[in-house]
Amino acid sequence: MKIEETPLKDCVLIHNSVFNDDRGFFFESFNAERFCNLTGKFINFVQDNQSHSVRGVLRGIHFQKGEHAQSKLVRVIKGEVLDVAVDLRPASPTFGQYFSVILSDTSNTQLFVPRGFGHGFIVLSQEVDFFYKCDNFYNKASEGGIMYNDLDLNIDWKMNASEILVSKKDEQNLSFAAFKKSMGCS
Repeated sequence: MKIEETPLKDCVLIHNSVFNDDRGFFFESFNAERFCNLTGKFINFVQDNQSHSVRGVLRGIHFQKGEHAQSKLVRVIKGEVLDVAVDLRPASPTFGQYFSVILSDTSNTQLFVPRGFGHGFIVLSQEVDFFYKCDNFYNKASEGGIMYNDLDLNIDWKMNASEILVSKKDEQNLSFAAFKKSMGCS
């Protein structure tokens, strides 16, 4: 396991060591002790989630507020996505900035998204199985979202707008300006 810092404070990429032979491959996708030693953070993951989506599906940008905020460790089991983390912590030096990375079943790379971040992904392959660990339980009353096509964030989703499939719920997400206002930021 190797950690790579991203431009966003506290958000890191994790590169796993993969052992291949004529039978296939093996890798350890998570080890709490190693993760803590390499990042300096002890994370107690309590919930695992998995989704299946087809090309063009964009899920995000989602977050949990307050005491229900979640850190996530995300990876792709099958296929390829453009994964995006947005720093939504007003006191952070990287507030309002995003980081994107292509995650795939062949890269064996994971992204650690800390509490206080928004998260989303778009499916680049024909289909994808996406998996993530959370360090807090989902709470419907604490969920929130930022528009994937917000002009202030200006995220490059690497796909034409006409190909993007977004849920009705995600079409109702806040603009980044409205989010900042709700947080008491100017």
